[in-house]
Amino acid sequence: MLADKDRIFTNLYGFHDWHLAGARARGAWDNTKAILERGPDAIIDEMKKSGLRGRGGAGFPTGLKWSFMPKEVKDRPHYLVVNADESEPGTCKDRDIMRHDPHLLVEGCLVAGFSMRAHAGYIYVRGEFYNEAQHLEAAIREAYEAGLIGKNACGSGWDFDLYVHRGAGAYICGEETALLESLEGKKGMPRLKPPFPAGAGLYGCPTTVNNVESIAVAPTILRRGASWFSSFGRPNNTGTKLFCISGHVNKPCNVEEAMSIPMRELIEKHAGGVRGGWDNLLAVIPGGASVPLLPKEICDTVLMDFDALRDQKSGLGTAAVIVMDKSTDIVKAIARLSYFYKHESCGQCTPCREGTGWMWRVMERMVVGDARIEEIDALEDVTKQVEGHTICALGDAAAWPIQGLIRHFRPEMERRIRAHTRQLAAE
Repeated sequence: MLADKDRIFTNLYGFHDWHLAGARARGAWDNTKAILERGPDAIIDEMKKSGLRGRGGAGFPTGLKWSFMPKEVKDRPHYLVVNADESEPGTCKDRDIMRHDPHLLVEGCLVAGFSMRAHAGYIYVRGEFYNEAQHLEAAIREAYEAGLIGKNACGSGWDFDLYVHRGAGAYICGEETALLESLEGKKGMPRLKPPFPAGAGLYGCPTTVNNVESIAVAPTILRRGASWFSSFGRPNNTGTKLFCISGHVNKPCNVEEAMSIPMRELIEKHAGGVRGGWDNLLAVIPGGASVPLLPKEICDTVLMDFDALRDQKSGLGTAAVIVMDKSTDIVKAIARLSYFYKHESCGQCTPCREGTGWMWRVMERMVVGDARIEEIDALEDVTKQVEGHTICALGDAAAWPIQGLIRHFRPEMERRIRAHTRQLAAE
């Protein structure tokens, strides 16, 4: 279990002052100038050594991503963009960072922006996060007034401006290139890659897009050292991580824990265990709504990290653990997610635009068993035609929950179909 002295987010629950004075008392903005004096290359090198992987879902190495930015600024300015469009069902970690510890994010923006030679950063906040945006704006104001950002930030000689941009509630804008389109005032639709944002991002300039948690942990990693951060978790899955535990648990919560903690330990120690006891567990979605669910027998032993969950054909994603006990109508739960992805598809790619609606309609029939057994294979086949055939990962996100359902709960789907057929015959 992670010791309190190793927690990065020391005000996750909002018990303390979130303003600048409170943040400084907890260690934020502590000689940030010394971090910047190491120079961009040393900062990126330390981030690479820490093993930090993107906390927004994809798990791409953060230091490596920063290193893709050009080494010198030519005719186009560099930009840092922070993805605070937290719209994944079950995920609610970034909003607590912005609401209760916004200065960690503001300081992280300065450090990250400096390392990629950017003089401006944009934080794109989900439109529904009204209070979070207010706290963020207030924290940025305080940082300007204290000389921590703006002209000659922290006395480092580096100028850095930070802006908050509020979205309008579209899930698709959580995809980095759709976010950039929205930030530019256009419709939130993903761009084809390449070019990648590091080559041509915001306004066609070199840009890095990172998740809130990835940026907020950077100053602490640089203060305490890469070896400290990488001492948690397994190789290639290092550091501490915010987990959001919801659903059929006794105490739903957000908690910071070491990576690679066993799922059962995470749920029992921090969320008060499954409602009705561990044996009442049916399944868990381990990383936000877009990753495949896992049945109880896998949840008994699986570790919460990128590689362990990938080996079980699921994923860590945003580490939003959605717990479902035996009272859950599992087919209906996945059908509900199918509706969400149908609703949030931007419609740019045909497989996603047509496929998400088709999958949802079939899933609605599967809920009541109004289908034929062979349609389960047809449904799985369509998920494969959508997965990997779209510009962004929303097609994959729509396909994977259904694939997980068929992989682990096919007998339940077949049982409903047979029961429905018998009922029709009786009538």
